[in-house]
Amino acid sequence: MKKTQPSSATPSSTAKPGKTPKPSKPAKKAPRSPAANAPVRVAVIGAGMAGVACARTLAQAGCHVTLLEKSRGYGGRMSTRQTEFGGFDHGAQYFTARDARFQKALQTTPDVVRPWSANTVRVLDALGHVLASTPPAREPHFVAKPGMNALVRTWSEPLADAKHPLAPVQGASVKLNTRVVRIARDPIHPDQWQLHTEDATTEGAQAVLGGFDRVLLAIPHMQTLDLLRASGLEKGSTGAMVKAIKNVTVAPCWTLMLAFPQAMQPGLPHLGPQWNAARSTHHRISWLAREGSKPGRDPIERWTVQASPAWSAEHLEDREDRVVAKLRKAFSEVTGIRAEPTHAVAHRWRYAQTQTPLGQTHLWAGDMGIGVCGDWCLGHRVEDAFISGLELALATLG
Repeated sequence: MKKTQPSSATPSSTAKPGKTPKPSKPAKKAPRSPAANAPVRVAVIGAGMAGVACARTLAQAGCHVTLLEKSRGYGGRMSTRQTEFGGFDHGAQYFTARDARFQKALQTTPDVVRPWSANTVRVLDALGHVLASTPPAREPHFVAKPGMNALVRTWSEPLADAKHPLAPVQGASVKLNTRVVRIARDPIHPDQWQLHTEDATTEGAQAVLGGFDRVLLAIPHMQTLDLLRASGLEKGSTGAMVKAIKNVTVAPCWTLMLAFPQAMQPGLPHLGPQWNAARSTHHRISWLAREGSKPGRDPIERWTVQASPAWSAEHLEDREDRVVAKLRKAFSEVTGIRAEPTHAVAHRWRYAQTQTPLGQTHLWAGDMGIGVCGDWCLGHRVEDAFISGLELALATLG
């Protein structure tokens, strides 16, 4: 987003002859700079990879950070669904590490991050009958253990627990099950922000959190638009944000989670094919993986199945039971597994795979103290989310 340069013309050069030029409008005040001994108070909305990367960077730099998340846990699309049969990584399946800063961050959690070398095939036809082996990956693939959400949860622990060895001395807090519905100026301290929130665990419970110098949004692009509009931030520098975000498009994804505990029998290592993952651009399933093939996972036979963006969009409003039935049939076509699963649950991600990214790492309205980040700024990879959150934090620090 290009910054508009102030005009260099003087009033006399732009005024009409015989008329007194109108005084120029005073420039908007920049957000208040806290007292020398007081840390900058920052609210980060969203506890996925982008939000956590942003929050931990700011906390390490001395800011007092409040991390808010509408769900009951960390991760966003790096979530792990826990069941009686084990966990399912029903969002991001793995991640790569190309950026040196991301690589360095991952080195802080060696017990959590593990390489995953899956025996992968490609589905070459719409019926799922023609498979071909996939060459070895050109770069390492990583997962977190015991589930994908373990990485962001581990990075968030110093913010949530004041007794954590790495807890910031200036303080920090995490508020889960907290949905931010509106951002507003504090009526008593108009250079600061208030957050109007709802408690997801108690119907009708609302609260107002105040005293923030900066507010940063690390949520899906449509939720970002909705929150900015609900807050009346559609003019000026934040209005330019709204205009830019409107160009972003993100495809949905239906995910199916299947468990076959009956496969845990002596002499039966697993159920179905010898390979552990499949991807396709031809079939209505774009990806499926055997959860047990990932390091640190429970041994019960479990599969995560993700439909293609086109199929997910076409069936976006279908009932869950219909989606389960359709994707189970597609799963059988590819794997040959026709056994009845003990567990079969679908999850709909309305915003999963970025089709048209923002094209820059973040958006920052310095005059307002409002910023935006997310994987959708750059793409749909886990690393994109990390870089976006990191770059917004650095911009906020100035």
